[in-house]
Amino acid sequence: MDTSPIFNPELKQKDQSIDYKALFYKILSNWYLFVIAILVSLALAFLFNKFTKSVYKVKTTLLIKGDQRNMIDPQKMLGLGSSDNTQDLQTEIGILKSRFLISRAVQKLDFYVSYLKEDNFVINEIYKQSPFTVVFDSLHKQPVSNLKFNITILSNKEYQLTADGQEISLYNYTDFTEVEKEKIKAISIKKKVPFGVELKDSAFSFKIILSKKFNPATDIGKNYQFYFNSLNSLVTNFSGYEIEPINKEANIVSIALSGNSNAKSVDFLNSLTEEYIQLGLEKKNRIAINTIRFIDSQLNDIGDTLRSNESQLQNFQASREIMDLDAQSQQAFLNINQMQSQKADLLVKIRYYRYLQNYLKQNNDDIDKMPVPSSLGIEDPVLTALVNQLTGLYSERSQRSANLKETSPQIIALNNKIKSAQKSLLENISVTVSTSEMTLRDLEGKINQLTVKFKDLPATQRQLLGIKRMVNLNNQIYTFLLEKRSEAQIKLASNTPDNEILDQADPALTVKVYPKTTLNFTIALLLGLIIPIIFILGKDYLNDTIIEKRDVENHTNLPIIGHILHNSHNTNLVAAIYPKSSLTESIRAVRTNLHFITQGEDKVTIVVSSCTVGEGKSFTSMNLASIYAQFDRKTLLVGYDLRKPKLYQDLGLSNDFGITSYLIGKATIDQIVQKTPFDNLDIITAGPIPPNPTELISTAKNDELIEKLQGIYDYIVLDTPPIGLVTDAYLLMKYADVTIMVARQNYTHKKMFSAIITDLEGRNVKNAVVLVNDVNLEKSLYGGYGYGYGYGYGYGYGYGASHGYYTEELDSEEAGLFKKLFS
Repeated sequence: MDTSPIFNPELKQKDQSIDYKALFYKILSNWYLFVIAILVSLALAFLFNKFTKSVYKVKTTLLIKGDQRNMIDPQKMLGLGSSDNTQDLQTEIGILKSRFLISRAVQKLDFYVSYLKEDNFVINEIYKQSPFTVVFDSLHKQPVSNLKFNITILSNKEYQLTADGQEISLYNYTDFTEVEKEKIKAISIKKKVPFGVELKDSAFSFKIILSKKFNPATDIGKNYQFYFNSLNSLVTNFSGYEIEPINKEANIVSIALSGNSNAKSVDFLNSLTEEYIQLGLEKKNRIAINTIRFIDSQLNDIGDTLRSNESQLQNFQASREIMDLDAQSQQAFLNINQMQSQKADLLVKIRYYRYLQNYLKQNNDDIDKMPVPSSLGIEDPVLTALVNQLTGLYSERSQRSANLKETSPQIIALNNKIKSAQKSLLENISVTVSTSEMTLRDLEGKINQLTVKFKDLPATQRQLLGIKRMVNLNNQIYTFLLEKRSEAQIKLASNTPDNEILDQADPALTVKVYPKTTLNFTIALLLGLIIPIIFILGKDYLNDTIIEKRDVENHTNLPIIGHILHNSHNTNLVAAIYPKSSLTESIRAVRTNLHFITQGEDKVTIVVSSCTVGEGKSFTSMNLASIYAQFDRKTLLVGYDLRKPKLYQDLGLSNDFGITSYLIGKATIDQIVQKTPFDNLDIITAGPIPPNPTELISTAKNDELIEKLQGIYDYIVLDTPPIGLVTDAYLLMKYADVTIMVARQNYTHKKMFSAIITDLEGRNVKNAVVLVNDVNLEKSLYGGYGYGYGYGYGYGYGYGASHGYYTEELDSEEAGLFKKLFS
């Protein structure tokens, strides 16, 4: 066999690169960890997917029209706003996110009672699928604050109702407020109730009826729950939807909502978009509605006056004879009628100014019902600009209030601007009223001058002209208001929403976003692969003991003489008792390699030591000596561990006489040499424990003993104490042809091994080699000399033995593989 790599005397360059082949074998040898980890992670993923509430995402899209120049603009017709009606997309998104709009959407839906069903230890909401319906009295207070009513359907006639709770808040559904002064300390209910019978108490009032979804075969005996929702909690629960433009250039936004009930999310989104469209339309209609409301109030007053004047004129003409007017009087009468028409227009404007003035004074925070000037034909650019400014400020404050508090700096600044705009508008109205009244007085003066021309007319005709003037004045005012009312109604009918629903939320298009079944199984599979790798690498990283061949090569340039396999037998004399075992074969390979080192010398002395206790030096000494004895060579095993002698115990011999007996002159060589039960193998035990072992070993008497023994035996194996603890082994190395340092896999610490082996290299010990003990082939694919090996016997210096039990022999194929590995 080619052993040249093992015995290369040249110093080797320490290889710090990653050995991927070794890493592969290390991972492959722990295949069972991957199987366990993958099965466990997949099982956890399955349970997580099965028992986690599903979350579904639904979407709807809105077109927010930004350019309406080609469309009829009612606001422009009424004098409100500028010609450019491009909407601010972010402002509209703010409106869509406002609690006010969410509240309107929720109130359109039947969300005040939530129904739940327990299925496989998971409680899911059964929106529109409940086998029963709770009909509650909205005029009565109902319990909220997470009080759940539990229902078990006993039959199609009755059910079991239970409920337990403390500190229960009561909610008033008439004005959607929580009754803070009334709190129920505790509620406890457990009773059987027929379906349709009202349950009424100071804290609740409702009845339960079976719905069309009730199926006796599946619902009887099942457990259900329901609870009441306050409007505020519903608004909060449904405010988590996402709004974003589909791209930067389009005024199309996508609204997405995630929830446990896809049907409920669909209904809410559709209600939200419908209310948003309706809100925009209401805002556009508000001007026309306010104008019509103002005109109707004025028509009532003017109509009464006009009817009274007409009746007066009719009665006057019927009771008196009227003469025709001459041409000059007719012209004067026509001029008076024209001035009366101007006066009528002026009176309408003055009425509007005063109405507007009183409205602003009495409604500081509400201008929704205020008609704009242009709707009544008042073309005053300054007044229109001030009204538009005030309306815009109120609109901006309304939008910002959806997301900001009243105490925020932005709202405070807007309030200051509104007050300033109101003050400016009131001042302008006061000036305009004063100017209009002056114009009215001047116009009335002109009318009076023309009236003087009728003084020569008979009294009857003068009275008739006066009555006609009043009829014409009121008739013109009435006609003017009717015209403006018709215009406002036309504008109201012509209004269309600025925005449009492109795609309504559809249950068929919902997407399950959580849990993501495929992704979870993929992650579980990856974790099942990654966790064992991290465990294996982490274990090796934290393990400071020698694991593989590289660990030895990185700390010493001494050759590795071989490897002794893990002992699974119930004895330490494996080579003698089980000569055909795999462990014995590994020791024979060591003997073969030693033969190359000693160049085939006939007489060889071998010193066996280690860094510390428990590394198997005595085990190695016994079995190596047994192997030499099996080759018909006289072999002697010498126990030089004078402090803790143990060799005699495994061989069943006496320790009364030994090395110490000879060195102190109390016994001869023949007296200390003992025969063993095995041919060609003798042993000298340590003997009684001396007080000064090191001094005895360093005497000339010991030199004389070794010299005599070397003359008698072909192979001498000296079992010495650990050199990491005492120096006895160093004193004996001068007799050795080969010095074996035993390192135990997964036991010998790298730092201690490195320090001791470096010291040994510095002493230029003859033929010093390293032997790796306790390599376990059963738990690995042997590479280097394996990864992750365990140990079954735990033999150690000063320790007992801990054995596994394995007595199988290698068959021919295994023996061939073993020899190939060690070659």
